[in-house]
Amino acid sequence: MPDYMIVTGMVLEATPVNDYDRRTVILTKETGKITAFCRGARRQNSRLLAATNPFAFGKFKVYEGRSAYNLIDADISYYFEELRADPDGAFLGMYFLEYASFYTYENNDETMMLKLLFQSVRAITRENIDNRLIRAVYEIKTVQINGEYPGLPGDRTFKPATVRAVDHIVTSDIEHLYTFAVSEEVLNELSFLGDLYRKRVVDRPFKSLQMLENNMLKL
Repeated sequence: MPDYMIVTGMVLEATPVNDYDRRTVILTKETGKITAFCRGARRQNSRLLAATNPFAFGKFKVYEGRSAYNLIDADISYYFEELRADPDGAFLGMYFLEYASFYTYENNDETMMLKLLFQSVRAITRENIDNRLIRAVYEIKTVQINGEYPGLPGDRTFKPATVRAVDHIVTSDIEHLYTFAVSEEVLNELSFLGDLYRKRVVDRPFKSLQMLENNMLKL
């Protein structure tokens, strides 16, 4: 009998395999980013059909195979179904998932990245927070968590409110990240910084980011 384990995480990717199976990538608290195959997950009557969709967050029962894990059960706490009715939020959330997949590894402590991802997707579902601010906070906090935050650029002057906002982002607990609002001018500067830091650490284009920005141009 295989040794099962329960991991807490969020589904980052889901792709079809054969006629009815799915390959998932899950960011977990216990074992970092893992690949897990789920047999029959695409059958209409499968209890794991929704549990293996991107954004599903909860507990997953898996066992280790030769080259990947096998997913056999799940207890999902959040499906984030609100994103189905919010295309803008869904595009932003998919970008967060792809960014997290790029920046995380198997058998690595990714607790902070999982917390950031979960809180950021939750923030998207709240109507009182500008998605542009959520994106900037996520991008800045991501590089800080991974030890690559370079500080504010020395060749440009930023508004004092921007400096305070960045200090809040890099020093605050993740649970308290999305507790502030900024002016349009400060938001523009935070967006500039988030974009700058991403370009410094990411060595390839994100398909989800291209879709997000194309959607924004249509608005």
